[in-house]
Amino acid sequence: MTKCVSLKATVTEKGAILLGKYVACDAHEEGKPIRVVTHIHSDHLLGLGQSLKTCEMVVMTRITKDLIDVMRSPLFLMAGNVKALDYKEGLWCDDEKITLYPADHIWGAAQVLVEDADQTRIVYTGDFRLPETPIIECDILVIEATYGNPNHVRPFGDKVENFLVSLVEESLKNGPVYLFGYYGKLQEVMQILYKAKVRVPFVVPEKVFHVSKICERHGMRFGRSLLLSSDAEAELILRRNESCVAFYHMGSRRRVGGDALRVYLSGWEFGSPGRQVGEKEYRVALSDHCDFNGLLRYVRESKPKMVITDNYRVGDACVLAREIRRRLNIPAEPLPR
Repeated sequence: MTKCVSLKATVTEKGAILLGKYVACDAHEEGKPIRVVTHIHSDHLLGLGQSLKTCEMVVMTRITKDLIDVMRSPLFLMAGNVKALDYKEGLWCDDEKITLYPADHIWGAAQVLVEDADQTRIVYTGDFRLPETPIIECDILVIEATYGNPNHVRPFGDKVENFLVSLVEESLKNGPVYLFGYYGKLQEVMQILYKAKVRVPFVVPEKVFHVSKICERHGMRFGRSLLLSSDAEAELILRRNESCVAFYHMGSRRRVGGDALRVYLSGWEFGSPGRQVGEKEYRVALSDHCDFNGLLRYVRESKPKMVITDNYRVGDACVLAREIRRRLNIPAEPLPR
């Protein structure tokens, strides 16, 4: 049975998650008519241009489509046949049904369920975290492995948000605070600070601004953001070192905010909610991925007959597969090898 079901899913050398006969997720695969994009992070958009040219259909959530329009351009997705699905809305390709389910990661992220003619249920989690991600029962599970090592456990739970809010509030007494993270995580922090009633100006560069507007359109709440380069007030606030929170992509961390307090949003922290790493630098353990215990919980509760750990993207897929076999007695292998 294990050999039979394992043939229905794999991870290719180019990072495509293949589910059933027709579906390739998160990378292009020649000959597969359906390409699914689980979310907008770059390691899940591999070969998307090629998929738009050659696939019969490219599937994603409506939020992901809107975000790609901002990240690339509104013309980019017009090169192919894009189908924007709501969560739990089914799509048939011949004798297989494809359904997207929520994944708590970046706004609009999705899990993928493929059900075939044999009633085999094949799930790809994409990137996710618990407890907000629904766990889907399945026969074959393809799971991310970012924190697939038993050492990658965060015992402090939701204390991270309290640490972050306190750090920002205290630091604002001395001027601006610069926060660095990836798209999606930046917007999450904007919402955390807004809900905590941190009422100083939020200052953002253009791409962060437009990503935030898409997230607001789909239900997130941030309050008012000032757009750098077009808002004179934003430029003046930073030039005068007045209290504000500036949100930048992680790739800008070496170029801006050198004299201010700088906070790096990183999931690769496990000992405490946050720590000081320089004179005016902190790293905060705000992650949009499950830790090791969360990954094991998903596997256990989804009750698969076979597990494949994603060994293409960053993580510990080999270790996770070994621990699934050892602790849960479920066949598991990392792919690609």
